[in-house]
Amino acid sequence: VQLVESGGGLVQAGGSLTLSCAASGSTPFGNYGIGWFRQAPGREREGVSCIGAAGSGTYYADSVEGRFTIVSDSAKRKVYLQMHNLEPEDTAVYYCAAGACGEILKTFMYDYWGQGIQVTVSS
Repeated sequence: VQLVESGGGLVQAGGSLTLSCAASGSTPFGNYGIGWFRQAPGREREGVSCIGAAGSGTYYADSVEGRFTIVSDSAKRKVYLQMHNLEPEDTAVYYCAAGACGEILKTFMYDYWGQGIQVTVSS
């Protein structure tokens, strides 16, 4: 599975961005879940959200619940992370990953990773 993120950039606090994760490879898109993680400078990579295989279930970190929405488009083999009401604390490199989506968003549950994309929220 190969993953490529897009859609990052600079936005003011209170603004919105939508990240895209495009998946490719021989494994059927519906066979794995997609998670979004982020890593700020000097901090560990943390789980943000995930959507289960074939769109079965979504989970969010408490810090983004109600502000972020994860959506899957199987026809395009893409997963989107819609981010609203962004805060400076959301500034990080965002990664999408393919693996097992569950209530606990942990990096070890994911086998394939994108290269990451920068999101910067100015105050």
